[in-house]
Amino acid sequence: MNEPYYEVVWDFYTSDLKKPALKEVNAWPCAGRSSSNSGVSFSCPHAFLCLSLSCLIGSLLGHPQCLDYGPPFQPLFHLEFCSAYENFGCCDQERDNSIAAKYWDIMNYIDPRGHKLCGTYIKDILCQECSPYAAHLYDAENPRTPLRNLPGLCFDYCSQFHFKCRSAISLLTSDKHIQECCETNKTRFCSLLHLHDEDYCFPNVLKNTALNRNLGSVVEDREGCLQLCLTEVANGLRNPVLMVHANDHTHRMFVAEQVGVIWVYLPDGSRLEEPFLDIKSIVLATPWVGDERGFLGMAFHPKYKYNGKFYIYYSYMDKNRVEKIRISELKVLASDVNKADPLSERNLLELEEPAANHNGGQLLFGVDGYMYLFTGDGGKAGDPFGKFGNAQNKSALLGKVLRIDVDGKSPDGKPYRIPPDNPFVSDPKARPEVYAYGVRNMWRCAVDRGDPVTKKGRGRIFCGDVGQNRFEEIDIIVKGGNYGWRAKEGFECYDTKLCHNSSLDDILPIFAYGRNVGKSVTGGYVYRGCESPNLNGLYIFGDFMNGRLMALQEEEKTNKWKKQDICIGSTKACAFPGMISSYSKFIISFAEDEAGELYFMSTSYPSAYAPHGSLYKFIDPARRAPPGKCKYKPVPVKTKSKRVPFVPRAKTVLELLNEPSTTKPPKKSSTPTGAIPTVSLKKAKKTPSTNIKASKVKPAPSGRGRQKIKAEAKHHNPKQKEKVAHVSRITPAPPLPKKKSSHLTRTKKLTPKKAVQAKGKLENRRRKSKLRSTL
Repeated sequence: MNEPYYEVVWDFYTSDLKKPALKEVNAWPCAGRSSSNSGVSFSCPHAFLCLSLSCLIGSLLGHPQCLDYGPPFQPLFHLEFCSAYENFGCCDQERDNSIAAKYWDIMNYIDPRGHKLCGTYIKDILCQECSPYAAHLYDAENPRTPLRNLPGLCFDYCSQFHFKCRSAISLLTSDKHIQECCETNKTRFCSLLHLHDEDYCFPNVLKNTALNRNLGSVVEDREGCLQLCLTEVANGLRNPVLMVHANDHTHRMFVAEQVGVIWVYLPDGSRLEEPFLDIKSIVLATPWVGDERGFLGMAFHPKYKYNGKFYIYYSYMDKNRVEKIRISELKVLASDVNKADPLSERNLLELEEPAANHNGGQLLFGVDGYMYLFTGDGGKAGDPFGKFGNAQNKSALLGKVLRIDVDGKSPDGKPYRIPPDNPFVSDPKARPEVYAYGVRNMWRCAVDRGDPVTKKGRGRIFCGDVGQNRFEEIDIIVKGGNYGWRAKEGFECYDTKLCHNSSLDDILPIFAYGRNVGKSVTGGYVYRGCESPNLNGLYIFGDFMNGRLMALQEEEKTNKWKKQDICIGSTKACAFPGMISSYSKFIISFAEDEAGELYFMSTSYPSAYAPHGSLYKFIDPARRAPPGKCKYKPVPVKTKSKRVPFVPRAKTVLELLNEPSTTKPPKKSSTPTGAIPTVSLKKAKKTPSTNIKASKVKPAPSGRGRQKIKAEAKHHNPKQKEKVAHVSRITPAPPLPKKKSSHLTRTKKLTPKKAVQAKGKLENRRRKSKLRSTL
């Protein structure tokens, strides 16, 4: 797995959320509910409530959003009626036809002169449902808030409409209050349609260059950071190291924990109570923070739907107490498609690990049908094994990309075949399994599905290779390639003597970054999904240590890759239902589901036994696919195990914005309050037990890795911890309810006898007080 790990902290990434200040506004005094004939339900309890909290949020945080609370899209087909929005908006052809039908229903009640005078006004008003800013125009950013009956109109435009076409108001809405109060009162009508932020009223919203300059493109902030959003998909996982799908059209997701347990998640978001596979009794994993051993890899056979085979990669200890990596084949139970048969395990390959770190762990099948295995260089620091290290030694299987054919056996008895076109099959000094070499510890690799239309890029294998102490790199794997380690790290020399060897002929990374950016790369995926078309072709990856998310975009002319940061959780970009504004810091792995949508897994405490891992899905808030394009019907599967429904833990952006600010802000601290996890101080102080006998397992990490743990522990500022604890102590508690009259607070009623006794006692007290005063 990734290294170095070893900053033992609870940490979350948070957004720039700020609660909007409430302002006094005039609400529309309207009773009851009304509905529009347009097909979109509009309600008006007590008001056109432009000016509930959601409207205030909208006025402050207006962003492209439709009435169904999703981002706008490019319609699949031409819009005949609201054609102004056929390139980008909130209407598909069906919705456009519905609006057109409503328009002609209205025009049937208007005379020919009215057609000429009011037709354009009525059409423009109806078509605002198709505007990319429809949710803002109708105060619909929040599903809890009632919609307007009519869109927000700029005052001048509204005044002209009222002057020329006020009789059409009763045709545009069936709300009796509007009909009665506003046909004769222009000022009142236009004040009701007024938006707090006039940049978003119609038609100003069409003229605002700031709002429309990059409409539909991935949003970037002033520093060029791509604004994406997340949804929480799973939580409570113990160091989730991978998520894979079986490519069997069931759209199940298989999530593996480092301890050696694989869970099945169904398309409805639920998890099966019983695991797909549980081999934690065999897997070598410890509670030590940052231990790289454990269950590390899994891949389904390309023909899993027919043969039920899958493959796993894990650490274990043999009978002689030697630590090894095992790659093996298993089958699914014939009686339950959601359970693996642990007795079906067939060992394919075992490799002795000279150290506890750099275990590799990636398994995947290429488009050629062969299985690719990615091994680490053996561990410690600087690949100190042999004259040139394991990575440059083609006779060793460590520090390599291996390629094998799992559908057969070799003549020499190996439980797999060697592909005939492997690059070193004819080299007597090389192992025939070697496909590429010179890698240090590739952590997470992925096959590019290719562009959905042109298939460009299909079959490329991208990998993140964790660096020693200077550079992290992203590589594209090619047959026979030498990726330079230990001669090079990133673009620079590591071993000077090897680096200047003219026979090195190494392949340079497509991107490398230094320690000022991050300390431990986690390789990702090229996005090829359907739901977020803007992301197509972006290679999205991250850094384990600092939680940074990044993207690479290939420039077609130069074939060079441009890097951009990804920012998550902006209130302006992510104020959609279900979107969250934070994620756990330590990014362990990336994944894609069967439909090609992109996810990542991270944890707030990187221990194999700590249940603080979560699974998140990327969402582009600027643009989505048109309705109906990305629909798929999962093949149903019989489930014998109980389904556990998903219960989200992270608060959404809208929930955070809707929280009332009832207390004074906390005192200033060097630690942002938003970065404080919602755990008690007692829990935060606890660390997993590390009382494991040295005779059983090797200390992890060893050598240079252990020095890094100590160094980071020294550099971690204890004062900062104190400040975090201090801020968490003064986190405001929920306000107490107002006291109500009860038997505890009422004045007791006294009986006549007790009343006389009480009166006598009172007189005695008065006499005593008078005597004291005279003395």
